[in-house]
Amino acid sequence: MFRIYLMTSPSHYSSAPVSKFLLICFPNYQSWQHWLALPFSFLFLLAMGANTTLLITIRLEASLHEPMCYLLSLLSLLDVVLCLTVIPKVLAIFWFDLRSISFSACFLQMFIMSSFLPMESCTFMGMAYDRYVAICHPLRYPSITSGQFVAKASAFIIARNALLLSPVPLLSARLCYCGKNVIENCICANLSVSRLSCDSITMNRIYQLVAGWTLLGSDFILIFILRAVFKLKTEGAAVKALSTCGSHFILILVFSTILLVVVLTNVARKKVPMDILILLNILHHLIPPALNPIVDGFQTKELKQGFQKLLQRGF
Repeated sequence: MFRIYLMTSPSHYSSAPVSKFLLICFPNYQSWQHWLALPFSFLFLLAMGANTTLLITIRLEASLHEPMCYLLSLLSLLDVVLCLTVIPKVLAIFWFDLRSISFSACFLQMFIMSSFLPMESCTFMGMAYDRYVAICHPLRYPSITSGQFVAKASAFIIARNALLLSPVPLLSARLCYCGKNVIENCICANLSVSRLSCDSITMNRIYQLVAGWTLLGSDFILIFILRAVFKLKTEGAAVKALSTCGSHFILILVFSTILLVVVLTNVARKKVPMDILILLNILHHLIPPALNPIVDGFQTKELKQGFQKLLQRGF
C-alpha cells in the first residue's frame, strides 16, 4: 500500500521546489517495521527517565554541586535534546505513519544531530580530564577543575562543535530540491537528504568526511588519558578511570568497528543493505542516551547517595 502511494504521489516526481520531505523507514521491510516501535519506545522512555532523574538529583542535592556532576548534567542535557529531536519522529512514523516533515524542520534536525553528537564526545573528554587530574594530581584538583573550568569547558564544547558543523545543514539547505522528496531513512541525515537534490553534492561529501574524521580523532585522546592513568601504581587508579570513561570507550570501539565494517564491505563491492545502515543510525541516537546516565552516573558512589537521600525525602 505504501509503495503504491509513493508511485502515485505527485510530489515524488514533481519539478516544483520541494517544501516538505517524506521519511521512509526501512524501505524493504515496510510490513514489519511497526514491531520495532516497542523496543524503541522502551529505550526512549528509559533514556528520558534516567537522564531526567540524573538532572533532578544533581540539581536538588547540594553535595553534588561539583565539576564532575556538572559535566554529567551537560551530558544528560545533550542526551535529552538528541532523543527529543530524533526519536519522537521515528516513533510517529512507526505508530501513526506520519512520514511528512517540513523543509525547515528537516534541516533543523540535521543541525542538532550533526552538532550535538560530537558535543557528547567532547563532554566525555572533559570528564576524562577531570578524573585524570583527580587521580594523578589530587592536591591540585580543587584549583584546576573549578567551577570556572566547567564553564569554560562547556562554552568551548558548544561553540567548537556548533561552528565546525553548522556548514553541514547549510550546505544541504542551499541545494536545489526540484525532484524527488522521499528520504530513504528515518531521520534527516545529511547525505540521505542532499542526494535528492538536482545539484552536485561533492562539497557536502568532502566537508562531512573532513569534519567527521577531525572530530573522531578527539575521541582517541581518551585512550592516551587512560594509558597515563594505568601507568600509575596508585591503588584503584585504573578502576576509578574505567568507572568514568569505560562506557564511552566501549561505545567508541563498537561504533568505530561498525564504521570500519561498512567501509570495508563497500570496498569489497558487497553493498550493505540500506535497512541495516538505517537501523544502526537510529541506535546511534538512542542507545548511548539510554546507557550514559546509568553507566556513567548512577554507578558513582556520590550520585547513588544523593539519589537515595532524595528518595527518602520524597523529592
